[in-house]
Amino acid sequence: MSKYPTGAPGAKREETIDRRLLELLVCPLTKTPLEYDEARQELISRAGHLAFPIRDGVPLMIVEAARRLDDEPKR
Repeated sequence: MSKYPTGAPGAKREETIDRRLLELLVCPLTKTPLEYDEARQELISRAGHLAFPIRDGVPLMIVEAARRLDDEPKR
């Protein structure tokens, strides 16, 4: 799931998530589909107003690990 750019050792690592996995995952609270935010490395549950972090290519799908979307400023 992780990809490493070519270059010197210690180069910045970019994280990605397998699209097939994303199709299978749902919000553990609402059971609704998730959106992938590549820039923030999060899976977004619009229905649950939660953002689940992705660490080292692994989604942390527990409500306690999620960030509340209500906390972010309105755009």
